[in-house]
Amino acid sequence: MAKSSADDEELRRACEAAIEGTKQKIVLSIRVAKSQGIWGKSGKLGRHMAKPRVLALSTKSKGQRTKAFLRVLKYSNGGVLEPAKLYKLKHLSKVEVIANDPSGCTFTLGFDNLRSQSVAPPQWTMRNVDDRNRLLFCILNICKDVLGRLPKVVGIDVVEMALWAKENTPTVPKQMNQQDGGGPVEATVTESDLKVSVERELVSQAEEEDMEALLGTYVMGIGEAEAFSERLKRELLALEAANVHAILESEPLVEEVLQGLEAATNCVDDMDEWLGIFNVKLRHMREDIESIETRNNKLEMQSVNNVSLIEELDKLLERLRVPSEYAACLTGGSFDEERMLQNIEACEWLTGALRGLQVPNLDPIYANMCAVKEKRTELEKLKTTFVRRASEFLRNYFASLVDFMISDKSYFSQRGQLKRPDHADLRYKCRTYARLLQHLKSLDKNCLGPLRKAYCSSLNLLLRREAREFANELRASTKASRNPTVWLEASTGSSQSAHNADTSSVSEAYAKMLTIFIPLLVDESSFFAHFMCFEVPALVPPGGVVNGNKGGNYNDADDDDDDDLGIMDIDENDGKAGKNSADLAALNESLQDLLNGIQDDFYAVVDWAYKIDPLRCISMHGITERYLSGQKADAAGFVRLLLGDLESRISMQFSRFVDEACHQIERNERNVRQTGVLSYIPRFATLATRMEQYIQGQSRDLVDQAYTKFVSIMFVTLEKIAQTDPKYADVFLLENYAAFQNSLYDLANVVPTLAKFYHQASEAYEQACTRHISMIIFYQFEKLFQFARKIEDLMYTITPEEIPFQLGLSKMDLRKMLKSSLSGVDKSISAMYKRLQKNLTSEELLPSLWDKCKKEFLDKYESFAQLVAKIYPNESIPSVSEMRELLASM
Repeated sequence: MAKSSADDEELRRACEAAIEGTKQKIVLSIRVAKSQGIWGKSGKLGRHMAKPRVLALSTKSKGQRTKAFLRVLKYSNGGVLEPAKLYKLKHLSKVEVIANDPSGCTFTLGFDNLRSQSVAPPQWTMRNVDDRNRLLFCILNICKDVLGRLPKVVGIDVVEMALWAKENTPTVPKQMNQQDGGGPVEATVTESDLKVSVERELVSQAEEEDMEALLGTYVMGIGEAEAFSERLKRELLALEAANVHAILESEPLVEEVLQGLEAATNCVDDMDEWLGIFNVKLRHMREDIESIETRNNKLEMQSVNNVSLIEELDKLLERLRVPSEYAACLTGGSFDEERMLQNIEACEWLTGALRGLQVPNLDPIYANMCAVKEKRTELEKLKTTFVRRASEFLRNYFASLVDFMISDKSYFSQRGQLKRPDHADLRYKCRTYARLLQHLKSLDKNCLGPLRKAYCSSLNLLLRREAREFANELRASTKASRNPTVWLEASTGSSQSAHNADTSSVSEAYAKMLTIFIPLLVDESSFFAHFMCFEVPALVPPGGVVNGNKGGNYNDADDDDDDDLGIMDIDENDGKAGKNSADLAALNESLQDLLNGIQDDFYAVVDWAYKIDPLRCISMHGITERYLSGQKADAAGFVRLLLGDLESRISMQFSRFVDEACHQIERNERNVRQTGVLSYIPRFATLATRMEQYIQGQSRDLVDQAYTKFVSIMFVTLEKIAQTDPKYADVFLLENYAAFQNSLYDLANVVPTLAKFYHQASEAYEQACTRHISMIIFYQFEKLFQFARKIEDLMYTITPEEIPFQLGLSKMDLRKMLKSSLSGVDKSISAMYKRLQKNLTSEELLPSLWDKCKKEFLDKYESFAQLVAKIYPNESIPSVSEMRELLASM
């Protein structure tokens, strides 16, 4: 037999841990299954899904009193026991074993203090009858000992339970602990203490004696079976005879009863007949009542439907009604500034009314009603009329605003006064109708096209007039002496002093033109984009500046130009920043109409600056590039195009200057024989110095390209001129390359492009020096070095010992050659120096060239001496050291 969970010490410890801190002691702990029964149907076992639980009996001593509890513990997600419910055993009123459970292991515990007696108490199912009896027996013992009473026991035989207890539980005397000093007795109740004798617990001694006396009356010799059977038969026959006699004596009574029954039967038959009649009448009445109720329900439903229909029709009529004040405003109202609030309200109502008659906002059932169709047609006519009137007014209004500003000359620059354009008043007046434009867009998107063209056409006239007057006055007020465009001409008549005139005012004038008009054009583009309801991002963040260099006001007025675009003023509810490619394309097309033609005045300023000083194209290019890099917004598309065209025109003008200068260099080739340093080399150094002073920002590439073209043409022309007289070509080249290096030494240290050409000129200079020095040395000592060259040529084919026996290379020939070449060698060296000096026009190069010449001669003579020592070992020639001393003394 499996061990009962009541004997599981681990379960007991787990229960004690779960109620730790309550000062209660576990008497018994046992595992049960909890299920829910149906209240009032104890004969039916209606359990739901069983849940594992642990029932624990515990006691708590408080002074002389002892309290008993029944605890229900459940398992948490981690398998740990935790308290679920607590019952006090003093409220236990009934213990009932479920009769529907054939195993007899299911029971319920009834407590008289439950709040809701309508809720069925839980059912507890034990593993076997022994566990059930053990738990119930323990509960009954605790109730009798601690509480002094027993609950009602239903569904279980007390005698059977007492017999079970007698068989399974030994009698153990109860332990009592007497406190010192004669104090009160504290009983520590455990499960072993509660296992006492059956006689004391369930059947008292008096009851047991009565049972024995009753059973003793039937004591007889059970062994005499036949005698006992005969006795029972005689008693049965006596009983049957007594019953028959009693029946015969009661016959009159029986007849009286039968008469009464017959009378009652007749009454019942009459009653049944009456009830049949009443039933038929009631059935007819029931049918009439049902018919009346049916008609009544239909009438009630019809009434409710009529009320709902009237409400819906009222709502529909309210939608279809056109307020008279709105109709008057839409068809014939004024568009003056003080009336704009009424116009906006009418637009909002018209937009809402049209939207309310669309299928998503209107029940599709109503969409095909004649009244709805007629009202929709009427609203469309109102919309068309209002859009036509508003568009015509706005076109005339834009034209009148611009005409008024153009007619007033004080708006534009005049002689002696540069006037910065101010469109604050124009934009303020336009903003009055910004909300109107938004409503026109929501009513009819197609109406914005003509309005945009009208606005662009009118404002284009104003912007071009402002730019033309400003550019004319800017050129007239700028005083600058004109620099000649001839920088590298071969003629010596041009004065270099003319190139040093200060022309900074020219580039300042161009910068002023950009500073005034580029922010203006960007602001106009941004205002136009939002005023005309293009869905593009804002151009400038709040508080930002267009390109980081907001120019000052060049007129006499010192007022601050607050160029707020008023985006939130136009539509505070429009928070869209997403790009719309279709709107962006339309915006760029409209900006072309708005700003087209203004580029001619910028071109005029560029051409004017080029005529005064072509080199100012460099600084203007840098200024333009700086402004171009600051235009990133979508609505600044035309401004980017304008700056790009300006940059291209400046680059074209500067390329024109570079090409003319290159032609000036090439014309040197057509002149008569050139000697000394060409004039364009020092002039180029002056030109490069001036160009470096004008570089700003990204114009470095433009200048480097010009350097590359200049120097390439200079070197090509230099080589061509040198080829016209080959005799003096090397002298001509080395002098010019040296002059190029000397003039560009400082610039080459800071300009990488010029440093590259500087190194190229240095290599060409070294090559020209080597060729020219070799020619002079060979001219003075031709026989000496020709003899050495013959020896070197023969060494490739024959051995050195055979060379003295060749024709023209004998020792005698060697001696003759030495005598003719080295007798009077000091005079030959002097002649070599004079020849070097004679052909050179740049005297400052002579010392370095002479040093190169002496070194080259010593190197050649040393190689000759080595050949002689190898081929003619017995012949003596002047040593290298003697020759070096001779050259040092010259």
